Amino acid sequence: MNISKLISGIVLAASMASCATTGGPSLEPVEVAFAAPTAAEAKEFATRVDAELKAILTRVSTAEWVKSTYITDDTEQLSAWANEEMMAFLSKAVADSKRFDGVEVDEATGRMLHLLRLTSALPAPSEAAERAELASLAAKLEGMYGKGKWCGADGKAKCRDLGDLSETLAQSRKYEELLDAWMGWHTISREMRPLYEQEVRLANQGAREIGFADLGELWKSGYDMSPADFEAETDRLWQQVKPLYDELHCYVRSQLVKKYGKDRVPARGPIPAHLLGNMWSQDWSNIYPLVEPYKGAASLDVDASLKKQKYDAIRMAKLGESFFTSLGLKPLPETFWQRSMLVQPRDRDVVCHASAWDVTSAGDVRIKMCIRPTEEDLITIHHELGHNYYYQQYDKLPVLFQSGANDGFHEAIGDAIALSITPGYLKQIGLISKVPSDDKGVVNVQMKMALQKIAFLPFGKMIDQWRWDVFSGKTASANYNQAWWELKERYQGVAAPVARSEADFDPGAKYHIPANVPYTRYFLAHILQFQFHKALCDAAGFQGPLHACSVYGSADAGEKLRAMLALGASKPWPDALEAMTGHREMDATPILEYFQPLRTWLAEQNRGQQCGW
Repeated sequence: MNISKLISGIVLAASMASCATTGGPSLEPVEVAFAAPTAAEAKEFATRVDAELKAILTRVSTAEWVKSTYITDDTEQLSAWANEEMMAFLSKAVADSKRFDGVEVDEATGRMLHLLRLTSALPAPSEAAERAELASLAAKLEGMYGKGKWCGADGKAKCRDLGDLSETLAQSRKYEELLDAWMGWHTISREMRPLYEQEVRLANQGAREIGFADLGELWKSGYDMSPADFEAETDRLWQQVKPLYDELHCYVRSQLVKKYGKDRVPARGPIPAHLLGNMWSQDWSNIYPLVEPYKGAASLDVDASLKKQKYDAIRMAKLGESFFTSLGLKPLPETFWQRSMLVQPRDRDVVCHASAWDVTSAGDVRIKMCIRPTEEDLITIHHELGHNYYYQQYDKLPVLFQSGANDGFHEAIGDAIALSITPGYLKQIGLISKVPSDDKGVVNVQMKMALQKIAFLPFGKMIDQWRWDVFSGKTASANYNQAWWELKERYQGVAAPVARSEADFDPGAKYHIPANVPYTRYFLAHILQFQFHKALCDAAGFQGPLHACSVYGSADAGEKLRAMLALGASKPWPDALEAMTGHREMDATPILEYFQPLRTWLAEQNRGQQCGW
């Protein structure tokens, strides 16, 4: 950075003349020079702000934890007050930091000042009343989601929450039952719409005050490249994996046509959203029995094994912990087991959406999750513990560096570990009795994995595409729902099962919209996790096809992992990526390598089909 130009101010000094002939006072401009800010002052400022931010974040995290695990009007208010305090602090700190624009500082200070501007995903306006309103809106929106229930069209049926409705979508094969569950959950977000419109207006105002065109530009600026370059980068990565998604979509649609008929599933169009086993059509693994390539070729019923062996929430979490400790990482602290929420309480409303926390930014790691004895939750536990172990590796860094190299890194770590939950590993820990060894068994395993990993990719891409367009004004508030379904059809090849209108607010039925959590991180994580997996397998010295590799028990893989985690956000993400993989560019080709057996099989199955929508 160049040293800033001398800051000068013009002060008008009044000088009274005593001579009557001057006709009155004379005003002469006087230039007063102020000392330019120094590198030492910039470093002191960054250090002080970092310490103050850590204290405030602890108060915010504590309030958020209580609100998420005990939803009441009072806890929502406490959360809103804490967030308002942080918003006020960040608004002032970012404004004050502009004094050091152009000052030549050391690398660490420069990065801290840069990351300070990007700290909040919901920047507040500087005006106190608007800041308080934004904090209140954020708390209300997340609370509305957490309290959402469907009690039937007449309001007299047994009320079902998201967990109940999701179970119906996962297990039922009755078209009308699936439709009722899907429609029921999508009623809970209608009242969010005016609140969300106001939140967008205020957050955009806050983003503009700290130098960004809109909130989307702020979010896209967190990747060590320009917002335009980052959007182009996500498009490039999507194009790398789109052919595999198209092949999977084509095959799955053909099987759903067989199940439900052409009158309900168009043979050449998008798939109705309620038939894919998941509320948002983002994970299709629950319909595996409908699309299983070779019936009974591989025993993959992990759910039945978990229930038979009486796995409870603690035992599930302990199993996840044991994978990380097998790599040489330390066990979770005792406070994790004392303070985490691992089961859904019977006596109160909570946000069951799984999340990982470090409440103090100093080792108070926890997870909040309503754990069930299912394979899906076992994988989710590994994902959330990936966050916790990331927190532990960098918790001695300045709090502004206590983050992933980019937010996709944080989401990818646990998922990369979960890729090592191979049939061989599951047999080793006694959850399956036989490892599929023939080609049919391998294809079955890969199909089950692809229904989760590959099916997610376009969903992960379109969520923030919708929000970027909303924040920039490209999508007007009057067209929220129309734009949502246009993107779902464009990227996912999924359509609403019934007519939707602007009286609906279907984006709000997905947690990350009312909770204002940026989502491109999950898309990137689904790319990065395969890059990480390949690098860890190489470090472990594994020989064989990538899909068969498990790094369980490899200290060498653990050392490679630990070296990257310890960097946090202290370096640009290409540096961290290089520390793990030896490469500086995100790349989706390891995904194609991983799923090569399935791709070969899908090409044969889809021969003669008209794919696309």
